[in-house]
Amino acid sequence: MKQDFPLFKNYPDLVYLDSSATSQKPQVLIDAVSNFYENYNSNIHRGIYGLSQKATDLFEEARKKVSLFINANNPSEIIFTSGATEAINMVAEGWGKKNLKKGDIVVLTEMEHHSNIVPWQHLKEEIGIELFFLPVNKEYRLNYKKIESLDLKKIRLVSLTHASNVLGTVNPLNEIIPYFRNMNSNIKVLVDAAQSIPHMPIDVKKLNCDFLVFSSHKMLGPSGVGVLYGKKELLEQMDPFVVGSHMIKMVTKEKATYADLPDKFEAGTRNIEGVIGLGAAIEYLNRVGFARIEQHEKELINYTLKMFARQKNLKLFGPLDSDNRLGVFSFGIGNVHPHDVSEILNRSHVAVRAGHHCAQPLMEVLEVTGTVRASIYLYNIKEDIDKLEHGIEEVRMTFKL
Repeated sequence: MKQDFPLFKNYPDLVYLDSSATSQKPQVLIDAVSNFYENYNSNIHRGIYGLSQKATDLFEEARKKVSLFINANNPSEIIFTSGATEAINMVAEGWGKKNLKKGDIVVLTEMEHHSNIVPWQHLKEEIGIELFFLPVNKEYRLNYKKIESLDLKKIRLVSLTHASNVLGTVNPLNEIIPYFRNMNSNIKVLVDAAQSIPHMPIDVKKLNCDFLVFSSHKMLGPSGVGVLYGKKELLEQMDPFVVGSHMIKMVTKEKATYADLPDKFEAGTRNIEGVIGLGAAIEYLNRVGFARIEQHEKELINYTLKMFARQKNLKLFGPLDSDNRLGVFSFGIGNVHPHDVSEILNRSHVAVRAGHHCAQPLMEVLEVTGTVRASIYLYNIKEDIDKLEHGIEEVRMTFKL
């Protein structure tokens, strides 16, 4: 699969272990975007001429691909956004402001990305909702039943990540969602699938989530594109996040009426080439197949865990087995600053991430200010992990550990 990614041909020595931040792009994705600009570049919707109609068809075909990819009921439940962050904000502003009141509880987790914390904090400041964070246990798993202190009748929304971008932990949504629904059938559930959707099949009908968000750039697609899935009846009740232009049905000097789904939430000119590129990325993932991806990654996860187990004076933050975990490995080496570790690895052409990974509340739980994070994807091989291990030895030699 590595041969499908031109960046690795251009940088043959590169060991790319930062896919949790953004994935590399296969040639078919690059070709799809170039093909749009070379052969179909025009604005979509309402254009009568052939070029616009073809561009519109390609754009809406991508919506259908996304809908089938996550098994939504209808393509109109797929809203294109700039990313998962905007998608969560759309729910907070469009659904939250209409349905939440002072004292209502939104349940989050300690392993959330800032994008799934700050929008709800904003609503807390604005309308007085309460936030509760489900704790992470010593095995780096979510203790989702530890809610004894809550008034269950006041829980209105559970908004949680499917997989941690720091720990690699995959949360058992097939257990968590029914657990909360059995307590209170009116609870709504938002799933942040930005980290999980590149690695495993997701079926929104089986999950029975109300909203699901993800970003294109982490799943081989272009940057600047994301998806908000929502159940149709909820999307129809929501207010739009941005108004004007394409999302309008009629405007007079006195008022405006909004367009039907999905146009209601897609104001302005969309990232047309990006959406078409996302469609191409989905085609690539379907062609490779998630069974193959999961098998390849599980072998690599086990190989990496064995490598880390050999290391002395190294702390791995995340599950120590390959069950229900992704290939995301956050670690610290002695008291060496994560940025120093990252720089030394960089000298060996090993690209990792260092810092708090937009998860500062989790860093507080882990009692660190930051970690080094290596994250794998379908194009990584065992030799990449060997080079990571060699880089870790370079860190030891540099700091005499």
